[in-house]
Amino acid sequence: MNEDTDEEGLAELVKRGGIFYHIPGNTPEQILGEIIGRIPAAFLPIGKETLLKAVLEREALMSTGIGHGLALPHPRNPVIGETEKQFVTIALSESPVDWKSLDGRAVYAVLLIVSASAKLHLRTLSKINFLCRQESFEALLQNRAHPEDIIKAIRDMEQTWKK
Repeated sequence: MNEDTDEEGLAELVKRGGIFYHIPGNTPEQILGEIIGRIPAAFLPIGKETLLKAVLEREALMSTGIGHGLALPHPRNPVIGETEKQFVTIALSESPVDWKSLDGRAVYAVLLIVSASAKLHLRTLSKINFLCRQESFEALLQNRAHPEDIIKAIRDMEQTWKK
């Protein structure tokens, strides 16, 4: 936790949510179902079906494909109430999927964001957006780097934010 804001770092959110590789599927719905299916049920404060429904409802409003092969799906409204249950899951698909991204590129990396409040969601989204604009981080995802390397890169970037 950040003592000044009572906010967890992005690296901790990703450690909690996990990093998954070789996610099968040909549509965003299939990919999201596979990702949520891999999250341990005991870890989720809500049912997997509830989370999937919330994420798909948001996706139906507008694609969360942000370009460069990345998608940032999330529920439209917070579906959990406890900050210590928030997480970000990074998932890398077996093959790129048409996500109707702004730049038309197929998505290979999905960062599922589940936050406890709109304010915390926006902070997390801002950090992820900055991180995903870094070529070095994008290369880690494209090369399917080891989870420890991805977490280290996030931690290193967070250290630069504190300066």
